[in-house]
Amino acid sequence: MPHVVEQAVQARLVTPVPRLETVPTTLRYDRADPFAISVGFPAQATLAGVAVRWAFARDLLAAGIHAPAGMGDVRIRPFGYNRTVLEFHSREGVAMVHIHTAELRHFLKRTETLVPAGREHRYLDLDQDVVELLRDAC
Repeated sequence: MPHVVEQAVQARLVTPVPRLETVPTTLRYDRADPFAISVGFPAQATLAGVAVRWAFARDLLAAGIHAPAGMGDVRIRPFGYNRTVLEFHSREGVAMVHIHTAELRHFLKRTETLVPAGREHRYLDLDQDVVELLRDAC
């Protein structure tokens, strides 16, 4: 059984000009980090010209497709009938993308085949986490 779910989606980058630019985006979930998902953007989609990956709680994405969610660097909310807006806040500014809600739901469903929602704690490797925390303590 695979330990990672990856799904390519097309995100629409919201810009100040009246057009929406399509950006290839990758959604990723790794059972080794059961509470988190990530969204990756290619270099050509960023101002710095380097690939960027944002990680945030899987629960945040699940909540955000139904109602506005998030108060920090990542905020998610429904937009219209079939899209979800993901906002990424940083010192450099705010990036907003629209993704089809059906694609996000499909991705979440695939992640739950690896780790059911509410059972993430059973997939944590606490012994390894303690080793990593203490590695530099000596």
